[in-house]
Amino acid sequence: MTRKPINVGLVGVHPDKGWATTAHIPALQVLSDFRIAAVSHHNADTARAAAEKFGVENAYGSTDELVNDPDVELVVVTVKVPHHLEMVTKALSAGKAVFSEWPLGMKLTDAGKMAALAKEKNAFTAIGLQTRSVPAINYVRDLVRDGYVGDVLSVSIIGSGIIWGEEMSEAYLYTLDMNNGASMLHVPFAHTLDAVLYAIGSKLKSVSGVLSNSRPLVKITETGGTAAFTAPDQIVAGGLLENGAALSAHFRGGLSRGTNFHIEINGSKGDLILTSPVGYVGIGGFTLRGAQGADQLHDLPVPRTYETLGFEEGLTQSIAVAYSRIASDMRDGSRFSPSFDDAVTLHRVLEAITLSDGARTDV
Repeated sequence: MTRKPINVGLVGVHPDKGWATTAHIPALQVLSDFRIAAVSHHNADTARAAAEKFGVENAYGSTDELVNDPDVELVVVTVKVPHHLEMVTKALSAGKAVFSEWPLGMKLTDAGKMAALAKEKNAFTAIGLQTRSVPAINYVRDLVRDGYVGDVLSVSIIGSGIIWGEEMSEAYLYTLDMNNGASMLHVPFAHTLDAVLYAIGSKLKSVSGVLSNSRPLVKITETGGTAAFTAPDQIVAGGLLENGAALSAHFRGGLSRGTNFHIEINGSKGDLILTSPVGYVGIGGFTLRGAQGADQLHDLPVPRTYETLGFEEGLTQSIAVAYSRIASDMRDGSRFSPSFDDAVTLHRVLEAITLSDGARTDV
């Protein structure tokens, strides 16, 4: 029996650019579980152009119109982080299920307000921590769960921010200010930390961190001018997992000429190492290696049984798998998708790192 697709309303859609256009729409267009019923943009002409390009029936010039469309069941918020609180609140207040991109809010208190409202409305929520949908991450999760490494003794992370380096496009300049909630700490670091904790099946018991900035100015790609860089381009964090094992992480702005992405899980029976030539867990290009006992490290190809939905490795693949999980959760009551409560937990960890100044904080 064919199920009726879930009607989606996308907030913040431009016909030629933006996260909705580059990642969400390509995924939704091939998933039979969903139908894009409406798009919105603060400029009505832009919304209509996007609707025409992507074959969407309804185009709105405001979020209010979209969230009050009776056909829309799931509102997807893909605008910049400073607008999340307003847009998510409107969607929840209208009685809709909500899928918001990560970060949920600019700060922990904003995320807490949205999570509390969702509980009050008994609304389904999902947060865009789609790195949990990456096949390689899920394979690592299964290996750890099935005892490949034995007891986890330590976890080491090295990552690169990619865009938080010497030069940046105008479109990303707002990420240079920590107050906008979209810095290297909030985006690639947070996504990677969440993916690692998901993979090892653990939470942090305590955490500390040191943030620094080595680049007071960044070159603007389009103009050659400079902009103030006040967010950290160096993040050093450490903590203890629930079982007492140690976790350490270092993220650097830009890209390295050496190691750009490295996750190492050391255990009582074996080790797993996940690497990539790019600096962020969401991009792909993974190589997984492992060894047990006296064995030498060897490649562990990800089995084809891990869900890809026909997409090549990368951002759209993980978004598509995340949507597939959302469909299962909304229809069958499963709990595969990270929720607003998970977002609050991650926001709490980031705040602890930001405020700790090297002192360990329980989370």
